[in-house]
Amino acid sequence: MGALGWLLDAQVQVAGSPVLVREIVGNVFGLVSALFGLRRLVWAWPVGMIGNVLLLTVFLGGVFTTPQAHDLYGQAGRQVFFFAVSVYGWWRWQRNRRANGGHAAVLPRWATGRERLALLLAAAVGTAAAYPVLAALGSWGPLPDAWILIGSLLATYGMARGWVEFWLVWIAVDAVGVPLLLRGGFYPSAAMYLVYGAFCVWGFAAWWRTSRVARPAAPISPTYTEAVA
Repeated sequence: MGALGWLLDAQVQVAGSPVLVREIVGNVFGLVSALFGLRRLVWAWPVGMIGNVLLLTVFLGGVFTTPQAHDLYGQAGRQVFFFAVSVYGWWRWQRNRRANGGHAAVLPRWATGRERLALLLAAAVGTAAAYPVLAALGSWGPLPDAWILIGSLLATYGMARGWVEFWLVWIAVDAVGVPLLLRGGFYPSAAMYLVYGAFCVWGFAAWWRTSRVARPAAPISPTYTEAVA
């Protein structure tokens, strides 16, 4: 329990405020997961799941000892949902990779008009439904927390499906998350959101380019086409 106890309790000082080491480590795992996702590597999913577990303990201050005075239930809840959606993404990318002869786990594509409409409806309905629940639970900043929760889930699902638009959803999540986390004193997470935002612009450009170049040139087997549909 020595190493585990240290990870749960260790803190560092950032700008005169205490910050949990596990918040830093969890966000590093998240960034590595995003890098793997950019390269369309299956390892993006299990690496991200480790970060989810660590960050869950950060945002549940009422259960785990944290220096912040705020519980962000939306942030905590999204780690649980992230974990569940990541299981799906891990399974889907592995299946795609096998179907494509061990090559890329997913071929980026733009969502169809119907898929985009479903994405927008899910964002609106999901945020509207999550807001009163988070407010009732006493989550700090329930409205932005609700969008961060729902937007993150939709972005993760879009990544699993190979939609180029998932990067844009992440940018919208980061734009709301940075000010919320700064006000709450979650400085490493706020800093990582800024990094994620810049990274998502890069990822969006990379997946867009791949969606235009790779598809016409790459011979895709019928089995793989069914897998990514």
